[in-house]
Amino acid sequence: MTQDSTAPAWKLVIHGGSGVILRDQLSEAQEGEMRSGLEAALAAGADVLAAGGEALDAVEAAAKVLEDDPNFNAGRGSVFTFQGTNEMDAAIMEGAGRNAGAVTGASATKNPVTLARRIMEESPHVFLSREGADQFSREQGLEQAGPEWFATPERRRQLDLMKADESHYFDEELKYGTVGAVAVDVHGHVAAATSTGGLTGKRWGRIGDSPLIGAGTYADDRSGAVSATGAGEYFIRAAVAHEICARIRLHGETAKQAAEAVIADVGALGGTGGVIVVTPGGEGVWAFNSPGMYRGVAGPDGTKVAIYGDE
Repeated sequence: MTQDSTAPAWKLVIHGGSGVILRDQLSEAQEGEMRSGLEAALAAGADVLAAGGEALDAVEAAAKVLEDDPNFNAGRGSVFTFQGTNEMDAAIMEGAGRNAGAVTGASATKNPVTLARRIMEESPHVFLSREGADQFSREQGLEQAGPEWFATPERRRQLDLMKADESHYFDEELKYGTVGAVAVDVHGHVAAATSTGGLTGKRWGRIGDSPLIGAGTYADDRSGAVSATGAGEYFIRAAVAHEICARIRLHGETAKQAAEAVIADVGALGGTGGVIVVTPGGEGVWAFNSPGMYRGVAGPDGTKVAIYGDE
């Protein structure tokens, strides 16, 4: 379509997790697969936005591509809990009415981000968990998948490696992280989506920041949309996603200023990770204090993907 010169420019920003991501850790083939996965997710969301579609549809489309890619820790390829199961969390939110949906501990929905959206649109609730969430998913007719879809040999190897060292409660280095997408459409509306398998070796029903509205996911047309990735316990304590939006709305900060300030606060608490942010005006940024973050951005002027901190 021809971009209306009076309409806001659309923008899509995605992430595939942050953590100790260094050049000597990824083979050339692995790096190529990760970049291809990011590009595919950008293409899925950009197709929606370039056609004048809604930000909510774009972030769901992008997140689903990343969920289906076993290289990322969401949907297929989710990490294992301490008990050897895959339990997935997701959230989605739109900025016009601040409607949101979230799920934790889903075990059989092929695309947890779609379950989160269905919770938002078809239930009276915002947040469903575990058996109840799985039941709601089946009642809604969402595509189901067995454990063999989500589990991969590499994720099993990571669990075995972690359990071999009894000093670890979970994967503190966070090499394989959450996925997320934020977007603003040509109508000036924003949306955010986040999906994750959590932490390798998580136990006792641990829940991170990803499905928590205001911590790992938030969207508000008065400020922007945010999706986070990293050490979830710290992101919960800092209410990262809402804090960024509040700084933009109340302090008049740019997305970059707000994101960097809040990530610095997370760092001061002892946490690592990153965020992606878009604003209704078309600003699209990321900020992270970890060595790397799988990330990408798309707009009318093209696309870009990056992995390492020096890109």
